[in-house]
Amino acid sequence: MVREVLAEVGLTDLLDEALLLTTELATNGVVHAGTDIDVNVVADDSGVTVTVTDYRSGPIEPTTLAPPDEMAEHGRGLLLVDQFASSWGTSHDASGKGVWFRLDSPSKPGKRVERRAEESLAVASADVSPEDVEATARAAERVSWLIHVNDELRQKLTLTQLLSEMLLRLCEVVGAAGGVVWFDNGDGEGPVALARQGGDNRGVPPVKVPLPLSLPYSGELEVFPDRPAPPYWMSLAALSADRMGLAIETDRIAHTDRRRRNWLTFLAEAGELLAQSLDVDLTLVLIPQIMVPRLGRWCAVHVVNERDELKLAAVLHTDESALPRLKQLLGGAGAARLAEARASGGVVALQPPLEGVVVPLAARGNVLGTLTVGRPLDRTHTPDDLTILQDAARRAALAIDNARIHSDRQQIAQAFQRALLPSALPKVGGVGFAAEYEPASMGTDVGGDFYDVIELTDDRFSIAIGDVCGKGAQAAAVTGLVRDVLRVMARDERPLPRTLELLNHTLLEQSDEGRYATLATAMVEPDGEDLAVTLHLSGHERPLLLHSDGRCEYVGSLGTAVGLLPSLAVNPARFSLRPGDALVFYTDGVTERRHGNQLFGHSGICRSLRALGGYPAKVIAAKLRTEVLNFSDEDPRDDIAILVVANETE
Repeated sequence: MVREVLAEVGLTDLLDEALLLTTELATNGVVHAGTDIDVNVVADDSGVTVTVTDYRSGPIEPTTLAPPDEMAEHGRGLLLVDQFASSWGTSHDASGKGVWFRLDSPSKPGKRVERRAEESLAVASADVSPEDVEATARAAERVSWLIHVNDELRQKLTLTQLLSEMLLRLCEVVGAAGGVVWFDNGDGEGPVALARQGGDNRGVPPVKVPLPLSLPYSGELEVFPDRPAPPYWMSLAALSADRMGLAIETDRIAHTDRRRRNWLTFLAEAGELLAQSLDVDLTLVLIPQIMVPRLGRWCAVHVVNERDELKLAAVLHTDESALPRLKQLLGGAGAARLAEARASGGVVALQPPLEGVVVPLAARGNVLGTLTVGRPLDRTHTPDDLTILQDAARRAALAIDNARIHSDRQQIAQAFQRALLPSALPKVGGVGFAAEYEPASMGTDVGGDFYDVIELTDDRFSIAIGDVCGKGAQAAAVTGLVRDVLRVMARDERPLPRTLELLNHTLLEQSDEGRYATLATAMVEPDGEDLAVTLHLSGHERPLLLHSDGRCEYVGSLGTAVGLLPSLAVNPARFSLRPGDALVFYTDGVTERRHGNQLFGHSGICRSLRALGGYPAKVIAAKLRTEVLNFSDEDPRDDIAILVVANETE
């Protein structure tokens, strides 16, 4: 605003002084009054008047033209105003107070000097020469150069380089032999030098000014004169200290903001990585990989085992040769601290030789174990580190708990799935049975595909393979119902048509609509050297009759799926399995296996088995399963069930 107004009226020769004084008053308003400020600029042909108003209510603090106390952090703005302004003053009301100053155009130096002479308590007469005015202008330029680093240069410099530039300018302005900028971050390690220029003169007392920094940080500007320093050194050093403190605070805030963004990114990525793992062992191994070396040199994960004891589950060290010693310490001196963290639920510090922290792994109200992280190589854990560790531990514990829950459900699903399939197939001389089953998911869903072989009297066998609509618990319940009804009816010697009719009514009576099943059922009995087969298809795929000479033939007549319509239409088919022949049953997971836009289909079954005519049932079933799975690189989208009955009469 000041720059624009002065450029508009053609008073750019007042620009440096106006910017210097406006900046000082604005800084006082923001830093010391702690409020927003308002800047008003009025210019005419003879000069410019600038008013800086803050909104801090209360009485005006007394001011003095004497140099400020050397330990004070305010008052220098008015000192400069009094030094360079043609006139200045204050105004105040209930909402705040303001300081104004006027700079007259240099084209009227006599008027400026006369006005300054009347108002200044330090000038006895108005007899000021033009040389004095010129010297004052040069001094103003040097003060402006002292404390103002242009934005283009500032953006190119690191904090250390910026402080070195400011210190160099101060030493040049006052003629100092050298100086140091000290900074203490409050970690107990003491101050360090952020910038240094020249040397020090031990024979002359240095000028020391504190840096205005927020706690717990502190700092000091130390300037070394080669002769006793005049009083104005303190004022100029204090101006530089203010700018240095502001630069340090700005850099610290920016660094803190970057650090927090980085930690948030770290936690988000860690959480996403852990959430993708539903395997308990993999999750436990991932946790140390995430922590090391970002949060420490080493990391160990202990989990509570079935005996309610902490057991080491995963450990990682940046130095692999240190792992044996680390494991020994964790099992010895560190065991008590691990137990303490588990019992207290809080962070527990580890003393040398371990040196680190223990954080409990708690999820859903249960302590699952502990997360132990060794300190970083060059420092101890900071409060921010501990906060991040606790957050990471919560995410890790939740991932472990989720993986355990998934594992438990997966085991239940697998047990349920096994319960729906026969534990073993009958072994009878001359008749071979074999089956293969590949679920579409190894997760918590229970598939709807099933098969069964029931041995009846007189060397007869009831065979069934089916596919229940849907997946999960409801599909499993229907699968169990279908399997049990077929078993009971078969053992009760009910004819297959009657069995299918009763099963159809049973499914229709269920409250869940849309629960139906496709079935292929058959009765197999000996007929001399042949096996007589009576086949009923209820909406199911036609099985493949593989002749001993390799010929393929699909047999059976399609019928209505059970549980779909009140009236069931089933057409039995009768044929024989001669020695070496095999009947191959399968579900639609076989024919609908995809490779891009290509289906495995019925042609794929014939192509895979044509060369296996006369082979045992186990070989045929295993070959078909292998060919189906190798048809595509993708995991199966549907359950794959294969059942083979072969006439293995020699």
